[in-house]
Amino acid sequence: MATAPKAPAKKAAPEKIVAAKKAAPAKQAAATAAAPVQDGVKAKPAAKSAAVPAKKRTPNPAFMKALTLSPELSAVVGDKPLPRTEIVSKLWVYIKAHSLQDEANKRMINADKKLLAVFGKPQVSMFEMAGLIGKHVK
Repeated sequence: MATAPKAPAKKAAPEKIVAAKKAAPAKQAAATAAAPVQDGVKAKPAAKSAAVPAKKRTPNPAFMKALTLSPELSAVVGDKPLPRTEIVSKLWVYIKAHSLQDEANKRMINADKKLLAVFGKPQVSMFEMAGLIGKHVK
């Protein structure tokens, strides 16, 4: 039983590839020719961002609202009402001042007597610290 010989595979015509490569520079030449020329210098197109001024980001007022602190938390950060952002900042100042970050894993915080009353456990991660603070503010 003899098999029929296979037809040779068709190759892409090199003329079409060359024509496509030559068309791209022609488009660029047409685009640059349209740019106005003044005193031998081509004018640059105006920047789009210059027309629209950048909008300044405003802080969320909920973050700046002063919250009353529980007695346990006020023993660490002070007794004045503070926004949540300031509470976290003052907690970090206390933690660094008393060297309460775990030496092996800096993301873990070892609680002393005051922080144990706030956190409820001897060691917490820095990510769960903000959630534990929520129980001590109103």
